[in-house]
Amino acid sequence: MSSAGHRGNRNGPPILRNLSTRLTKRLTAWQTVVITLLWLYISRNFAKIVGLESPEPLANLYTRSYFRATWITTALDAGFWTAMKIKTKWLRDLASMVFTIYYLIAAEQADEKVRKVRGLLTVDHLRVSWHKSTTPYLSFITRVMRPKLTRYPPRAVRIPRPSSSSYHEPVNAWLYFDGPLSALKNHTKVVLDIPGGGFVAMTPRHHEDKLLGWAGKLELPVLSLEYKKAPEYPYPYALNEAYDVYHTLVASQGRCIGLSGATVPRIIITGDSAGGNIATGTVLMIVQSNSNDAHNYSSQENLPPPEGLVLIYPGLDMNIGNWMSDEQMALIQDRRTRKRNQNILRRKSEDYYKLTPDTPHPSDDEDKILSPIIAPIDTSIVTTADKSTTPLKPATGAELDLVSPSANLATQSTTLASSKPRLLKTRLAMSSMISYFNDRILTPEMMRAMIILYVGPHARPDFSTDYLLSPLLAPEALLAKFPKTCFLTGERDPLVDDTVIFAGRLRQAKHNLFIQRKELGLLKSKDTFDERQHVDVTLIPGISHGFLQFVSVFPEGWNHIFRVARWIEEIFEEQEAKGNVSESMDERMTGDKYQQRHHRRMPTESSGDEDRPLEMSSLLSGGKGKDEKADDYFGARPKRAVTRTRGRGGRRGMNGQARNKSMVSLASEEDLLGRRMKGLAGGLMGMSADGTETP
Repeated sequence: MSSAGHRGNRNGPPILRNLSTRLTKRLTAWQTVVITLLWLYISRNFAKIVGLESPEPLANLYTRSYFRATWITTALDAGFWTAMKIKTKWLRDLASMVFTIYYLIAAEQADEKVRKVRGLLTVDHLRVSWHKSTTPYLSFITRVMRPKLTRYPPRAVRIPRPSSSSYHEPVNAWLYFDGPLSALKNHTKVVLDIPGGGFVAMTPRHHEDKLLGWAGKLELPVLSLEYKKAPEYPYPYALNEAYDVYHTLVASQGRCIGLSGATVPRIIITGDSAGGNIATGTVLMIVQSNSNDAHNYSSQENLPPPEGLVLIYPGLDMNIGNWMSDEQMALIQDRRTRKRNQNILRRKSEDYYKLTPDTPHPSDDEDKILSPIIAPIDTSIVTTADKSTTPLKPATGAELDLVSPSANLATQSTTLASSKPRLLKTRLAMSSMISYFNDRILTPEMMRAMIILYVGPHARPDFSTDYLLSPLLAPEALLAKFPKTCFLTGERDPLVDDTVIFAGRLRQAKHNLFIQRKELGLLKSKDTFDERQHVDVTLIPGISHGFLQFVSVFPEGWNHIFRVARWIEEIFEEQEAKGNVSESMDERMTGDKYQQRHHRRMPTESSGDEDRPLEMSSLLSGGKGKDEKADDYFGARPKRAVTRTRGRGGRRGMNGQARNKSMVSLASEEDLLGRRMKGLAGGLMGMSADGTETP
C-alpha cells in the first residue's frame, strides 16, 4: 500500500465532516462561535455555577465597584512586574501593557503572580508598581479619562531651607494652581500636600487626579512636596524636609512660591497613606517647638500651627501588632463614636465568631463584653482569726510548715470554686492589619518592607516611644494643641485602626483640655464640648486603601476628592470667622477701632490664646526694642501678621515695633491661677500688692 493511503481524508474524519454538515444547516458561523465560548466558560467555571466551589474570602469584603477596580490594578501589577526585567524602555512599556491585557483575562494567574512577588518584595517591585501611572500608555489613558479640571499645568518649584535648618539642599515640589503666576500675589491661603507612596516611591505627578481636582475646585495654590525617598534617604530626612518647607512658607510669608509676602499665609496640611504619617509628624514638630520650655519668646517668633490637618487613610503606627489593647478598644467603643465605628466593631467580632459559627452572637449595642478571666481571690473564705489590719507579706518557711496540707488544699479548692468570670470592657480583638492580611492593595509583607526601608539599616528606633515615627504614640499635651483634623479612610483598610484610634486620642485630649479650662474659669459654665470643631472622621464602607490613586477605574473616588476639597474650604472659613470675632473683640477692648490690623487668629479654644505663655514686656523709654535675629532664608526678618503683648487686659498691636525682651514668661493657665490665688490669700499671708511682706 502506498504511503498516501495512511494520510487520511484531507477534509477531516468522516464523522466530524458529517457533524459539521448537519450543524451548518442549523447554525450560523456567529452562533457557533458563541456556543463554543459559552461551553468553554461553563467547563471552566462549572464548580462556581453549581455552588460546589470553596468560598472566596474576598467575595463579600469589598463593594462591587471597588473589587472591580482592584481586579484591574492586580492585572496591572502582574503585567508590569512580568515585564520589569526587559532592558529596553520602549519594549518594556509595550510588553507591560500586553501582559496586563493577558492578566485581565486570566485573573487567577494574575493573583498568583502578585502573591509570589509580594512574598519576595524589593524596593524595585514597589517602585515599578506605584510608578506605572506615569508610563506613556497609562498616562495617555488617564489623561483621556480625566475630566478637564484646570487650564494650567503644574509647575516645578524649589523651596529653600530656613537658615536654622541642618540641611542646605532645597526641597523639590510641584505647584498646582489654576491661574497665571502673577495671580498668586492675590492669595493668602495655601494647601501644603505631602503625597503618599510607602516612604519609598511616588511623586506629586502620581497623585495628579487628587491635586488637579483640589486646585480646580478650591482655586487656591496647592503645593505638593517631592520629598526624598527611602532607602536612599531614610527616616527622618523626609520629615525634616516637610518641616523646613512649612517653616520657609511662614518665614518668607509665602514669597518662596510667589505670594505677595504681605502677611503670613494660612496653611492647611494634607497627607495620604505614608504622607499622612509625615504630615502628622510635621504638625507634632510644630506644636512641640512652640511648647519647648527652653524656647525664648523674646528672640524668636513662634511658628504658627496650621489652620487644619486632613489625613487620608494615614499610616500612623509603625509598630505593627496582632492584638488590640484595652485602651485602644476603649477608644473605638466610646459611646460617642460607637455608631460610626459599629462596622469596625462587628468585623472584630467576626474574627472570632467565624471560627465558632454555633456560638450565640452578642447584640450590636452591648456595652460590656464577657471575657473568661479568673476573678481575684475571695477574701470571705479567710477565717476570722486570719483577718487583721496588718498588710499581707510572704510567708516564711517555718510558717508554711505549721500549715496543714489538708487545710491548704481545702482553701485552694474553695478559692477556685468561688472564682467566677468577671466583666471586661473590651473583647480580645485583632488589629485591622491582621484582620485584612489578604487585602488586595496593602498587605503585611508590603508594610514590613516599607517600614524596614524607611527606618534604614543603621537606625534602631524605639517603636514604643518614638511618636515622630509613630504619631499614634504622641503625648496628650501635644495632641491638645492640634488644629482641627479630618480623616477619610475605608472601613476595610488594613490601616483603619490607626484612624479611629488616633481620632479617639485627639478627641480625648481636646475634651480633657476643655474640662481643665472650664474648671479654671477660662470658659463659661454653659459652654459644651463639640467634637466636630476638633475632629471629623469619615469611614467609607466596603473599600480599602489607596482609592484616590485609581479614580480612572474607580469613578466613585472623585466624590471623595471633592469631599476633601469641601473640608478644606470649611476649615478656612471656620478659622477666618474665628479670626474676625477675635479681632472685633480686641478692638472693643482696646478702643482702637480705626487702627489697621494685619492680624489673623490662630486656631485656639478661646479668644485669649490661653495655651501660650503670658508675656510682660518692659518698654525702653525713648528707644527701640532689641533687634531680633532673622530666622528666614532671605536674610531679613519677615513682617509678622501681628506682634502683640499678651495679658489679662487683652492684646495691643505694635505695628512696626520689635518686641522687647520678655521679663516674665509663664504658662498662661498657671499664671492666671497663681494671680487669683494670690489675690485671695495674699492678705492672709501678710503680702502687699507689690509682693513684699508687711510687718
